[in-house]
Amino acid sequence: MSVTELRPNIDHWQERVDMAASFRWVERLNMHEGVANHFSLAVNDDGSQFLMNPNQMHFARITASNLLLLDANDPETMDKPGAPDPTAWGLHGSIHRLCPQARCVMHVHSIHATVLASLADSSLPPIDQNTATFFNRYVIDVGYGGLAFEDEGARCAAMLTDPKQKVMIMGNHGVLVIGSDPADTLNRLYYFERAAETYIRALQTGQKLRILSDEIAEKTAQELEDYPSQAEAHLREIKLILDEEGSTYAT
Repeated sequence: MSVTELRPNIDHWQERVDMAASFRWVERLNMHEGVANHFSLAVNDDGSQFLMNPNQMHFARITASNLLLLDANDPETMDKPGAPDPTAWGLHGSIHRLCPQARCVMHVHSIHATVLASLADSSLPPIDQNTATFFNRYVIDVGYGGLAFEDEGARCAAMLTDPKQKVMIMGNHGVLVIGSDPADTLNRLYYFERAAETYIRALQTGQKLRILSDEIAEKTAQELEDYPSQAEAHLREIKLILDEEGSTYAT
């Protein structure tokens, strides 16, 4: 029996497994930041209750069972034993409290996305299929105010008002991606990092860019949004690889 088929007596088990696999894969791709980045997933209807990684635990060690279950509306969260990282609570707690459409939230300081976020112009022009994926589908935060404690987290959450924009290029910081579930969000995060890498490497050539028209860029983005089951297949294959390797993620 696959480890993903095990069902310990813990609430939201399949969601936990999918999240744990996502952490493990992002670490493998070297898109993590030691113990400093965080993923979260809403598990109730209004999005206020959510799973998140424990404070100061490396992505490579996260398992389904050690994810925290938090309530964005609980003012005593940070006073309890096993409290989350305060910046994770500030950012993810604010988003789950204020943005019910953000079911899953993944924030990293991956290299190419962070390079993009460090440019004076952090826009991502549609120069290939991956970059076109995000045409008119991101927001750029140019007001970085330091570590994402609650005030900074609430400021960021206030920018996620357009349901079409599921990526925040966090100027001078990194990238934040939202989605409907772990598969959707991880797939978007993966392709955003790939898109940022393509753009940064293209800039490094010093040559003029061949930019797609707005019409073709939007057409491509919509076609990819409608492409059947890619995100689900991506996470399914990741879990199968981890299972074949004997990973402990689903424990």
